[in-house]
Amino acid sequence: MSNSRNGSSITTHLWFDKEAQQAAEFYCSVFPDSSITSMAKLQDTPSGDCDMVSFNVFGHPFMSISAGPLFKLNPSISFIVNFDPSRDENSRELIDEVWNKLSDGGTALMALGKYPFSERYGWIQDKFGVSWQLMLTNPDGEPRPAIVTSLLFVGDKCGKAEAAREFYLSVFRTTRPGPIIRYGPGMTPDTEGTVMFTDFMLENSWFAAMDSAHNHGFQFNEAVSLMVSCENQEEIDYYWDKLSAVPAAEQCGWLKDQFGVSWQIVPSNLSEFMSKGTPEQLARVTQAFLKMKKFDLAVLEQAFQGE
Repeated sequence: MSNSRNGSSITTHLWFDKEAQQAAEFYCSVFPDSSITSMAKLQDTPSGDCDMVSFNVFGHPFMSISAGPLFKLNPSISFIVNFDPSRDENSRELIDEVWNKLSDGGTALMALGKYPFSERYGWIQDKFGVSWQLMLTNPDGEPRPAIVTSLLFVGDKCGKAEAAREFYLSVFRTTRPGPIIRYGPGMTPDTEGTVMFTDFMLENSWFAAMDSAHNHGFQFNEAVSLMVSCENQEEIDYYWDKLSAVPAAEQCGWLKDQFGVSWQIVPSNLSEFMSKGTPEQLARVTQAFLKMKKFDLAVLEQAFQGE
């Protein structure tokens, strides 16, 4: 499935009260192949001064922001971390090491141990509220990406994982569908035929989706959003029109889709403005985009240049 848009990329965005930098530094100390790539401060926003941090975890791009206690992280979006013995012979030791570090102040959602689908697996919510699923992969199987963003469809969204997957595959340009594993009979409260697990690739980032009819007490919210980097205004318009389904949620490049997942549709040079601009340029760009719902790239560029 494809469309004719230019290239784009997807970055995982985490919303914290005050801990964006602290959390990023923690993750870079916990996971291999991880580093902070840039830091900036937005001034005079509705949340006050906000730290923004870009970082990689296991080579996967993340961004975090400290913007007040408006949204609370929960396990509806978690991160599957694949420890692949074919990639690193010390994977079994490494998964235990990472689990122990994440356990400091964290809460185990599924204990680290042997499961039918993995020799060693555990699901944990760390001290900052971010949820990780650590998995030792089968070295004889197909190589797995190090990080997979996992969407859990619960409550009134339960049963919509397959529809969401097909929708996302239709919207993005570079895609690859993975297999779908369905619940069988007698697996109550889950309904036979709904999605136990599926994965799919969007713009070179891998995602997983699962339905769960259990009572979880959480839903998708803005604490985890998916940031789509766009090359031009045409791309911004395209993704905004395709994805936005809740007009009341449209603000500062943010939108919410029909499944409740939050996205940010941003120009690719916005991160450059933030990381390389002078304090005056950064202030002008911030004040310009605070007035916007969908981003106007020309206006942002004029603000950066001081025109």
